[in-house]
Amino acid sequence: MSIIPLLTAVLKPNFAPNFLSQTSLAVLRAILGIMIIHNGLDKLGNIESFAQAYVEVIGLPFPIFFSYIAAFTELIGAPLLALGLLTRPAAFGLFSTMCVAIYHHILVAGFSIPYLELSAVYAACFLFFTINGGGLFSTDALIVDRLDINAFSAQAKRIMRLESSYEAVSVGEKVSL
Repeated sequence: MSIIPLLTAVLKPNFAPNFLSQTSLAVLRAILGIMIIHNGLDKLGNIESFAQAYVEVIGLPFPIFFSYIAAFTELIGAPLLALGLLTRPAAFGLFSTMCVAIYHHILVAGFSIPYLELSAVYAACFLFFTINGGGLFSTDALIVDRLDINAFSAQAKRIMRLESSYEAVSVGEKVSL
């Protein structure tokens, strides 16, 4: 048995939006949304303390106002992200709060990885969803499907045909598109 097919299967990038990749995006989106909710709740628990410890330190004006903005962005944006509803705007709002958090950590501790890592990982994930949207298994996709049945269905069918033809070619069958 040759190692080349095994290496090819392991190393081949996934460009097609297939069931497994779309499921993993939905799971990631849901976990991110659920996990970030508590940050908004923590901020609202003692908004004055948060404003003083985090917002005033970085020099933003109106620290209480911006603290409420951050808290409600997390409390509203996180469930929207988890549901895949208005995914891009929600992810952009969450990405923005994480950028402010990263800036705070850099001002307080410099480029210290332990202080930056969680905010940076969250920021990267939120940036991903800001750019790519919620995926095929999102409320956004259902809404688009209802609004533009022809275009979305045609794209989904084309993707399914391409995926099945790729799988067929990889096992040696001939398929006509």
